[in-house]
Amino acid sequence: MKLPSSLPESHREFLQRSIDRLNNDQRIVGVAAGGSFITNSMDEFSDLDLIIAVEPVHYAEVDLERMKIAASLGKLLAAFTGEHVGEPRVLICLYEPSLLHVDLKFVSLDDVATRVEDPCVLWEREGRLSSALAHSKAEYPTRSPQWIEDRFWIWVHYAATKIARGELFEAIDFLSFLRGAVLGPLALARAGARPTGVRKIETIAPAFAVELQRTIAAYDAADCLRALRACVELYRSLTPRKSPERVVVAAMEYLAEVERRYGYGPLEK
Repeated sequence: MKLPSSLPESHREFLQRSIDRLNNDQRIVGVAAGGSFITNSMDEFSDLDLIIAVEPVHYAEVDLERMKIAASLGKLLAAFTGEHVGEPRVLICLYEPSLLHVDLKFVSLDDVATRVEDPCVLWEREGRLSSALAHSKAEYPTRSPQWIEDRFWIWVHYAATKIARGELFEAIDFLSFLRGAVLGPLALARAGARPTGVRKIETIAPAFAVELQRTIAAYDAADCLRALRACVELYRSLTPRKSPERVVVAAMEYLAEVERRYGYGPLEK
């Protein structure tokens, strides 16, 4: 088992213990690691993202025993399934004593080829996990710049309506959405990195991260409007794509009208 040099000792100990125990379960075909393990960029704050490949005939059985299996790997403090991130197959675990965060993704061997990245195989039976992964290429789901452009100006209008109505918590949440779904991915892609929201943007695109601070708003209508206009400015700096002029003008005129209500900002044509 080849481990990255950046792997902390607590993570290393957990991996070695877990693989020894999973090896004794004949229903398990192999174990692989993803995330920062692949890029050798781990630190003490990193999660362990593990894929546990299961014999297809035993998958339903193992799925019912996930919590028990997780508890066998260490001192399990708490765990829950990952429906909130759209992946119910993942068991999100916290282990004592070092409070190690481990994501255990239980996958039937028939399904491991469908993936967003190429994991590092740590252990397998008779090369079967590697063989299954070789059947296809990893495809990370991304939104094209045109997909974003087709939606951005309607999103600007939506955010302005929330501010105008006084739904400031909704507006603040939506500004976060614009950072995670639009500005962060475009900036990371421009830097040649995977467009994963705003993950590690402070180190990958530090100059843009400084600018991104302008999109953070206080619980104040005028400040939400200031942050929304900053989102527009940063978006325009990231993409040359243009929507039909009518929708851009309409959205920006509406934003300017809301700004006037709060005595903030100039009218933009």
